[in-house]
Formats: sequence, structure tokens, C-alpha cells
Amino acid sequence: MASAAVTFRTPYENRVGLVKDTIVAHSKLNDKAADELAEHVLQALDSIPEKMR
Repeated sequence: MASAAVTFRTPYENRVGLVKDTIVAHSKLNDKAADELAEHVLQALDSIPEKMR
């Protein structure tokens, strides 16, 4: 019986995917540019202290 490869995504990867999908839906950026921008957006958000978010 052949087993299918299971891939797990970390919570961070899930967050990047959510932000990327939102960027793609509301802009003309391609997937690669949207992915890079999503990572920058999350880095900026993560730098804000949680009490201020």
C-alpha cells in the first residue's frame, strides 16, 4: 500500500499564506512578490508589542 506524503504547515506558514492570499486578491502582484510582501508585513506586525496590537 502506497502512502501519500503528508506535509505540515507551521502556524507561521499559515499566517503568511493568509496575508499572501489577501494581497493577491487586492492587488496586481504575482504570487512570489505577494509572498515576499506577506513576510515583511508579518515581521512588521510581530515587532509591535502585543499590548499595542
